[in-house]
Amino acid sequence: MEPQLIREGYLVKKGTVLNSWKAVWVVLSEDGLEFYKKKTDRSPKGMIPLKGATLISPCQDFGKRMLVFKITTDRKQDHFFQASHVEEREFWVKDIKRAITCIQGGRKFARKSTRRSIRLPDKINLTELYTLMKDQDDGVKELKLEQENRVFNHCFTGATAVEWLISKEKARNRPEALMLATGLLNEGFLQPAGDLSKEGAESGEQTAFLDETIALYYFADSGFFCEGYSSDEDVLLKEEFRGNIIKQGCLLKQGHKRKNWKVRKFVLRDDPAYMHYYDPTKGDDPLGSIHLRGSVVTAVEFVPDAKKYDIDDNLFEIITSDETHYFLQAATAEERKEWITAIQAVSKSGK
Repeated sequence: MEPQLIREGYLVKKGTVLNSWKAVWVVLSEDGLEFYKKKTDRSPKGMIPLKGATLISPCQDFGKRMLVFKITTDRKQDHFFQASHVEEREFWVKDIKRAITCIQGGRKFARKSTRRSIRLPDKINLTELYTLMKDQDDGVKELKLEQENRVFNHCFTGATAVEWLISKEKARNRPEALMLATGLLNEGFLQPAGDLSKEGAESGEQTAFLDETIALYYFADSGFFCEGYSSDEDVLLKEEFRGNIIKQGCLLKQGHKRKNWKVRKFVLRDDPAYMHYYDPTKGDDPLGSIHLRGSVVTAVEFVPDAKKYDIDDNLFEIITSDETHYFLQAATAEERKEWITAIQAVSKSGK
């Protein structure tokens, strides 16, 4: 009997020989993890058996490279993967851990119920807590704060986060709230923004999160950016990043010149309506941006030159107001529908 397919999608993987990071198509089944150079490849580049394996998340072995998790096989071989955003990492980690547990217990894979039980401080679900903190209406408010001749956008203070946890009855007092915030920081959900909060995070103290009004933090997949006193051109460029993140993830994109297809991380923001795309294996500087105000997005069944690159399903096209065409491919039909719906909404409402 074929192993049950649990999850598939794009992740960035560290090479075992050259140590370079590359986007790969990953397929998780009941007994292992297969990774492919392209989604359409029939044979995997490699397979990671999960029997006897362990998983560490977050893995902080690579400094500024965030959202990494590590799988160590029974033979003590390490494999490092990087997700494109926090929720994606948590989905993968949760399913891989569950698969390992099922193998150890000789059981068939089944996801646990996500229904919350009576709240217990030692069993708090950090992923759910992070989602609540990010809620635009009832969560921690992201602000524009100035400190030491720098402007921090989409951030909040340590004291604000602690007070929110208490006011929402997620913690009974400040020490307990501080422990929860430290857990969120250690797991990579929260990131230090200023020098003071960075020193706290690197201090190695039991409570690395600082309950102070001058310690600044931001959500890992927010629109955070820091700027000094800059030129008008810099301010105009930064304006593109001020919107809330509506959706993000990896898609295949066709190049405009060579017409080849590459995996890119896309981040969709509203007000102003922009979609930035990045090399998922590298830093935070975008390769380009698509201004979506007045654009048209539709599902398509055919793209010129796509067949020779084995690109044949879940395609969609964005046509901007200046008639620039972008051809993209989602991993599944459902994902294509989600992207089209989100882009259509932003293109009509954003600046």
